[in-house]
Amino acid sequence: MDIDFSLVLVILVSICGFIWLLDSFLFARARKQQGQEQEPVVVEYAKSFFPVLFIVLMLRSFVVEPFQIPSGSMIPTLEVGDFILVNKYHYGLRLPVIGTKIMDNNEPQRGEVMVFIPPHDPRYFIKRVVGLPGDRIEYENKILRVNGEQVDIDIVGETLIETAGGMRDGVLFNEQLGVANHRAQIVADDNRNSRRSSWVVPPGHYFMMGDNRDNSADSREWGPVPESNIVGKAFVIWMHKEPGFNLPTFARNQRIY
Repeated sequence: MDIDFSLVLVILVSICGFIWLLDSFLFARARKQQGQEQEPVVVEYAKSFFPVLFIVLMLRSFVVEPFQIPSGSMIPTLEVGDFILVNKYHYGLRLPVIGTKIMDNNEPQRGEVMVFIPPHDPRYFIKRVVGLPGDRIEYENKILRVNGEQVDIDIVGETLIETAGGMRDGVLFNEQLGVANHRAQIVADDNRNSRRSSWVVPPGHYFMMGDNRDNSADSREWGPVPESNIVGKAFVIWMHKEPGFNLPTFARNQRIY
């Protein structure tokens, strides 16, 4: 079961704040009149934890939030076990939990790596912005076209790609997609993609794809993402931890492009 930490923080902040206010307005004066200086333990804890929890909530909601990469859909850009930071105000400020936007900022740009809530699942996903509102996206025979123009790529070399059927030979390439020149990979075979191959992005939506093109559940499968589901822009890898009993390392510290 996934835990909504924003909701947990909101609940804890509300409880601590309520206890503090309730004591201040109803019980503190009565204690003074009775000569009792010692506050109840629950009030002491509430007053101690409230400012800390409130600051953490504000930082996570409006400034930056950490995430861990759980799957390989963004390989080679992001690996399983990467810890990333997400800019929560880059696309505008939103209220925690309910996600209502209260201030506009930048619009998503093609090529940016974005965290969002997909239309079919309440969990956070991370993919690359491929299509903007009104764009026509085509992906056929492993060739990506945006508004009829093929996206430029530069073959880097061969690689091995983990798939549901085991390790497969793959091709690693650089791709110039909007504001980002980044690496992506495909399985090196001649099989045609049997899924739908052409989409028009509706107004207020964004078409998302993983850099691990043959091993990514994305907008090709569940459709474009509404603007209201945007969480923030991923901008840096700050730590990496291999699965199991392994210590985290900082060898992969780098900006995300």
